[in-house]
Amino acid sequence: MSIKIGIAGPVGSGKTAIIEQLTNVLKNEYSVGIVTNDIYTTEDANYLKHHLELEDDRIIGVETGGCPHTAIRDDISANQNAVEALEKKFNPDIIFIESGGDNLSATFSYELIDYYMYIIDVAQGADIPRKKGAGLLFSDLLVINKTDLAPYVEVNLESMVQDVQDNRKNKPYLFMNNKNKSTLLKIHEWILCLLVQ
Repeated sequence: MSIKIGIAGPVGSGKTAIIEQLTNVLKNEYSVGIVTNDIYTTEDANYLKHHLELEDDRIIGVETGGCPHTAIRDDISANQNAVEALEKKFNPDIIFIESGGDNLSATFSYELIDYYMYIIDVAQGADIPRKKGAGLLFSDLLVINKTDLAPYVEVNLESMVQDVQDNRKNKPYLFMNNKNKSTLLKIHEWILCLLVQ
């Protein structure tokens, strides 16, 4: 039985890039499958097929045709079908399910996933953690990405850390940028802990 990890967040927050990097770290030890969601295309799936050394059949693109969070929370049938196809053909240890880029209210149905990560980036503004939203409050792991951009968008990271701590309580969170591999390894460790639960 696969562990299914949902990854949600606004457009441009770095979801696909993080999936790419995690898969590159995990693929030599674990069998990985990926489901992406886009509204009218399979753009993210196509990108991953061209940039990952995985069989193309391990990456399935779902065209939601409408609101991205509906396909991961309300009518999950297309995503469930994709997950079942991956499980039947590959029996992967891990399946990543990437939501289409969405707003702060995105959440996954736990009939579709076991755990989920929510990703925001500092370029969206320092006030994002104060605006809360289900993904920010309830995700199993919150990732605040692109911290290297903070000086260019005039975001005070210390203030952002405090806002995240105030709103997340004891739930885990990580600040990262894609150029620093140490935080990616912390996400990798988080996933390894999920695999042994």
